[in-house]
Amino acid sequence: MIRIKRIYEQLGDDDGYRILIDRLWPRGISKEKADVDLWLKEIAPSTELRKWFQHDPAKWKEFGERYRKELFKEKENLHRIKDLEKEHGNVTLLYAGKDEEHTHALVLLKMLNKKT
Repeated sequence: MIRIKRIYEQLGDDDGYRILIDRLWPRGISKEKADVDLWLKEIAPSTELRKWFQHDPAKWKEFGERYRKELFKEKENLHRIKDLEKEHGNVTLLYAGKDEEHTHALVLLKMLNKKT
């Protein structure tokens, strides 16, 4: 099972393999405390897209469309996440953003679930 979680949340026994999916390292959290197994920056939205979006809910729909287009270029990393799910059972995709309704993690999760 693949799930998403803010990196600032408590480490869970069922987190399984933990993948940070942000391009930038989260503020205020040490690498030890983060307990990240893999930092997959390449799967995050491009810097240009992230700056354009600026976490503006009014741009959410278009952001999702643009990010999905970027993800089509990351097929190898999408397959890598699916392979890690097969290997570890549970995979948790970690992100730092405060807005849990308008996060790239949701777009990525939907994309990965379509590939099952």
